[in-house]
Amino acid sequence: MRRGFIQVYTGNGKGKTTAAIGLAIRAAGAGLRILFVQFVKGMKYNEIDALKRFSDCISVHQYGTGCFIKNKPQDEDIEIARTGLLEVQSELLNGQYDLVILDEANIAIHFGLFKVEELLKVIASRKPECEIVITGRCAPKELIDAADLVTEMKEIKHYYNKGIQARDGIEC
Repeated sequence: MRRGFIQVYTGNGKGKTTAAIGLAIRAAGAGLRILFVQFVKGMKYNEIDALKRFSDCISVHQYGTGCFIKNKPQDEDIEIARTGLLEVQSELLNGQYDLVILDEANIAIHFGLFKVEELLKVIASRKPECEIVITGRCAPKELIDAADLVTEMKEIKHYYNKGIQARDGIEC
């Protein structure tokens, strides 16, 4: 039996979600079953459309109303995120997925949509061979301590700082 690990992709640099999606595609190529859950974000993203092309092996669920990163979360944001966390727990308990990606879960914790202790409890309910990937800036220390692999994406230089907006197919 293959052992599943907990991976965390965090930091202020670009590429956390992209790395997780790359892993999802690699896992799909190996015949694994993947659950890709996106917290906070609820808008249309090309990455979601791309993952849906693999719908025979990748299930995609979004638990966000838009993307409030620059604003304060509303009660609806909290409710949707908490519903998502409960559904993730249910999926982990039924054990049908080999890889579960919790995209932007760190941001959900940072903005108080749910607590790190709640996420850790959910993760603990997985079958031992299920791999978990958690992305987002601001990974809490408790999650980093619980993880088997932590990668920090560090911004060195970014064209956003020169006023370049997100480009279709590249950043969104």
